Order: sequence, then structure tokens, then C-alpha cells
Amino acid sequence: MTPSLGTHVAFGVLAVLAVSTGWRVFCTDSMVRASFFLLLSFIAVGGIMLLLTAEYLGVAMFFMMAVEMMVMALFMVMFMMNPAGLNPMKMVHQERVAIVAGVVAFVVLSAVAVLSDFPDAPLPAEHSPVVSLGRELLGDSMLVFETAGVVLLTTMVGVVVLSSRRGRYGRADEGSIPPGLEPGGAPAGQPEESEEEDSHAHHHH
Repeated sequence: MTPSLGTHVAFGVLAVLAVSTGWRVFCTDSMVRASFFLLLSFIAVGGIMLLLTAEYLGVAMFFMMAVEMMVMALFMVMFMMNPAGLNPMKMVHQERVAIVAGVVAFVVLSAVAVLSDFPDAPLPAEHSPVVSLGRELLGDSMLVFETAGVVLLTTMVGVVVLSSRRGRYGRADEGSIPPGLEPGGAPAGQPEESEEEDSHAHHHH
């Protein structure tokens, strides 16, 4: 099957989106934004798999990465010190080693893609990956998928409840001090003393 011009254009757009959003994961100063950039990169890779007629891998990528990245973002909001990037931070450690490893991996994978002689063995026309995926999801593995889905949903609901400001025993931020916008600076979002005095005076009146 000869790919059409639209397929080539879609492949190029998705490839640029996957690489650019993957690069932005390491450039942003927010762990939550990094999670969503990584989600966009995985979605673009899933779209490329669909263009390559690997429907099972593409659909599995959509299902798995969408839920995984959302759960990761919620857990970061609940547990991490700087999920929204209020303080400057770097998402990359050991930069030189990471750069060398990335360049070597890119060169090796590019050489494999360009120089390898891939087999040309198309699937039979009566074999549909989508039908096989549906039978797998709704057949012997249905209990496993349904159980995992309920567990993930319960986890997301629990994270939202635990990370909310008002909890069972009062405000979650009572007595806590957020980090400053600058190193050694005043806590972010805290009212000035004059504002607190004005607020108290207003309540007394």
C-alpha cells in the first residue's frame, strides 16, 4: 500500500509535535506542565502508530498514557513541593550525560530506521487488529481491565479529595507556609501584615 500525501503530511506534523513536546518536558519549570507535555508527546506517537496501521499499539498508547499522565499530575499536585513551577527549578539532572545519551540513542535509532531492511509481510485482509483488540478487552481479559479501571478511578478520586483545600479536619493549608517566589523571599500568596490588620479591623466593625 502506497501512503497518500495526506498520510505523509500527518506523519510529519505528528512527528514534529512528538519531538517538540518531548523537548518541552525538560524545559518547563513546572512538573504538572511537564506531565501534560509528555502526554501530548505520547498522543502524537500513538497517532503515528495508527498511521503505520499498528492500531493495537496506537489505541493502547492512548488508553494507558492518558490515564497514567493524569494520575501522575494529580499526585504531583498533592505531594510535590513545587508542582506549579512557582519556584525556578530544573527538570534535568546530569546534563552532559543526558545530552550524550540522547544524541547516541538518536543516532542509533535513526541508523536502524534508515539502513535496516524491514520485512514486507502484510497481514491477511480478513485479519483486523481492531477486532482482535475488542475480543481481548471484552473476552478473557475483561475482568483484569475492569478491575484496573475501577482501581485507577478510585485512585484519582482519592487524590482529588486528599489534595482539596478543605478536608475532613479543616483547611489543609492551615499552619503551612508555601515557598517563596524567590530564594529566601516571603512566602507566596501570604497577605501582608497591613492587609491582615485591615481584615481584622473590618471584621470587628
